[in-house]
Amino acid sequence: MKLSHLSETLIGSEIVKLGGEIREKIRQGEKIYNFTVGDFDPAIFPIPKDLEDAIVDAYRKHFTNYPAAEGNLDLREAIRSFAKDTENLDYQTNEILVASGGRPLIYAVFRAICDKGDKVIYAVPSWNNNHYTHFVDGQHIVVEAKAENNFMPTADDLRPYIQEATLISLCSPQNPTGTTFKKEELEAICDLVIAENKRRGDSEKKLYVMYDQMYWHLTYGTIKHYNPVSLRPEMREYTIFIDAISKVFAATGVRVGWGAGPATVISKMKAILTHIGAWAPMAEQKAVAFFLGKRENIATYLTHFKKEIEERLHRIYIGFTKLKAAGLPVDAIAPEAAIYLTIKIDAAGKTTANGDVLKDQSAVTAYILNEAKLAVVPFYAFGASKNSAWYRLSVGTCKKDEIEEMISKLGEALGKLKYKDSGLINSY
Repeated sequence: MKLSHLSETLIGSEIVKLGGEIREKIRQGEKIYNFTVGDFDPAIFPIPKDLEDAIVDAYRKHFTNYPAAEGNLDLREAIRSFAKDTENLDYQTNEILVASGGRPLIYAVFRAICDKGDKVIYAVPSWNNNHYTHFVDGQHIVVEAKAENNFMPTADDLRPYIQEATLISLCSPQNPTGTTFKKEELEAICDLVIAENKRRGDSEKKLYVMYDQMYWHLTYGTIKHYNPVSLRPEMREYTIFIDAISKVFAATGVRVGWGAGPATVISKMKAILTHIGAWAPMAEQKAVAFFLGKRENIATYLTHFKKEIEERLHRIYIGFTKLKAAGLPVDAIAPEAAIYLTIKIDAAGKTTANGDVLKDQSAVTAYILNEAKLAVVPFYAFGASKNSAWYRLSVGTCKKDEIEEMISKLGEALGKLKYKDSGLINSY
């Protein structure tokens, strides 16, 4: 049976495929070190107690009816105050739209701005830009970001395509890489957009930037988060922010997100989502409106939360540097932000102890899952080249007491491979 062109041409998810394999192994009793999910284990990372209590209290007060289509006014006022205090971004309540997490808002941005055939620029690896571009039947302008830039796109990467584009999708901190825009590079991208929109004048469709900053609170060490509007106030007219409680409060299932941007764009996004019904639940909206006002409690929660995530990321990074120092084909980028570590397992072409050649990166992914019981998501699942040896490792469900064990098993599995340099021995 033929269905719609959209449904018939949807791209399969490598992450879903890998997840199915992992679940089957776990069902059969195997112990898997599952670092694939961009989510949190609530037993390790619970949501803030004040937020939990506020949600329960809101239900007990029978806040169970429809919320306002654009988000309840008290929540939008709380978001406005929170954004102004924490990022110095000043948006009016009619420039803020609430929905059930970031996904409906991202979809609404693409729908509100892009027509069929419009060119959408996005870098890979990145999360779901290919799917959203497909939803609107846009033209994919794909830039493959480079390891030397920590897999963040540069102004030079975007410049050749800027004149014909309608939307640039940016994310910082980046999913899947856990890396961030440096101030100078984001300024250079903003300058490109501003100059291009001046060139277009009033007669042409403007070039917009969607700026997904879902992880912006979760930065580590000396890393600082930057956004287009704070760096270049002229970008306010062309930038739509995507944010939520999902990552900052380990509240992925609570489903409260918001967008902020020019009122003209936000109003069209609202109209689209009104027909979809993708509002955040009433009780959760009431609870988040209350909780965002608890600045001291939020600061206390984040201090502990960030420390726990950073410790996991750093310990795994150190483990990979030791494996690399031992001559094994791995690498890693020092953790900057989010809950992700970018790692490299460059074993394609190597031969297993059974004499099988790991002919491509997909075979390497299967090998480390079967031999090391390590599950990570390859960058090719996020649109990078099929031969990319880089992976996303997520620590949202990581138990600290399993880190050394995981590193050891990976070292053992890689140590069994045959290399051109004979004599490589496993010391893990």
